[in-house]
Amino acid sequence: MPPPDPAILARRQAIVDGLAGLVPPANLIVSEDERRAYETDAFTAYRAVPLAVVLPETTEEVAAILKFLNQEGVPVIPRGAGTSLAGGALPQADAVVVGLSKMSKVLELRFEDRLARVQAGITNLGISGAVSHESFFYAPDPSSQLACTIAGNIAMNSGGAHCLKYGVTTNNILGVRLVTMAGEILDIGGDAMDADGYDLLGVVIGSEGQFGIVTEATVRILPMAEGARPMLVGFATPEEAGRCVAAIIASGIIPVAIEYMDKLAIEITEGFAHAGYPLDAGAMLIIEVEGSDAEIDRLLGLISTMARQHGATTIKISKSEAESAAIWKGRKSAFGATGRIADYICMDGTIPTGQLPMVLKRIDEITESHGLRVANVFHAGDGNLHPLVLYNVNDADQREKAEACGFDILRLCVEAGGCLTGEHGVGIEKRDLMREQFAQADLDQQRDLKLAFDPKWLLNPAKVFPLDMRSGGWAA
Repeated sequence: MPPPDPAILARRQAIVDGLAGLVPPANLIVSEDERRAYETDAFTAYRAVPLAVVLPETTEEVAAILKFLNQEGVPVIPRGAGTSLAGGALPQADAVVVGLSKMSKVLELRFEDRLARVQAGITNLGISGAVSHESFFYAPDPSSQLACTIAGNIAMNSGGAHCLKYGVTTNNILGVRLVTMAGEILDIGGDAMDADGYDLLGVVIGSEGQFGIVTEATVRILPMAEGARPMLVGFATPEEAGRCVAAIIASGIIPVAIEYMDKLAIEITEGFAHAGYPLDAGAMLIIEVEGSDAEIDRLLGLISTMARQHGATTIKISKSEAESAAIWKGRKSAFGATGRIADYICMDGTIPTGQLPMVLKRIDEITESHGLRVANVFHAGDGNLHPLVLYNVNDADQREKAEACGFDILRLCVEAGGCLTGEHGVGIEKRDLMREQFAQADLDQQRDLKLAFDPKWLLNPAKVFPLDMRSGGWAA
């Protein structure tokens, strides 16, 4: 290996020295061993050790950091908790990671207005924990809600199991404080449900760190329901489960959640969580409803009738808080349980619920054609699919097949009238598929919007857009 270029070393040292004057010494990570902890996110197939990692504690520090890096022309990778499954927080060797893990304070609680103002490094569960004493909660609940941050949720417009009733992140954010690459601090939205002027809040949510770094957010908090109860419904085939989901939605009943697992996912998860899942089922639904005891009984009764009409082989209604916790423990631990037995790529596409039976059948055919296995675990109520394509990360041939298989599944989602992502974002995972969904004119408009916020293309580069859309040529 040739010795490092002295000019590159001097350049790196100058950047580190500049950052050292902006944050306390403990908040700047420069040693290779410590930087290596940030070399990837939850999309672990790819990794690169960043130039440096800086952990600001205030919006003003973020503004000073971005202003300095903008002047120096240094790429910036915003990072919440690094739980992105689409490579949204993957670094580059010439980039500085700006992490928000130290910005986790609750700044204001206003229960009368049903809102909380928080720093963006706080976790989803951190917000719910801060308001639970008044019987309030924060609704979006990704499976990683114990670790994932509001910053990352805003970047990817994350959802979760209960998004069917309560919506995804964009439905639960009232305002944000955004720092641009030039170091400007912008307040977008506010305390009200709707702000005047252009919907810049809608532009920022889901922008994947392409426009700025969100440091604070004003979120909606909601009163807890009077009660809630889940049920398990097993079916002989995935197609029957898919038809049942479509029937429930078509009936006008809106459960809090409808979650789907296929046979492989049931077996994997039950072996880990021992939640009492039906091992003889070809597919399973977890359906939860809310309300008074009488309302819950009525809704579960109607859903049970529809389930039987669509071939349900098992119906198990929770009778206690312990049973409810066990049912959800299995679902929430599904990704981790799968990781115990195999490497996997977790895809994230969305389809119309009426297309579920056809798409589930085609996913099985696609994975079989690539010689792989798939475990399906997803939010069936809003058609947000999460097929886990299993493979061996140390086998280059299998890794190539897994990526090709995932691409074919996402193409299927678009063909079925859906889209490439429901809540994980595009990241690097799907950037080369963007032309499957968008015409070049659409992509050009999106690029022009990015350039309005980030004319030097320094914020989270190599993400979202196909690589040939930026002149000069560069690689991830």
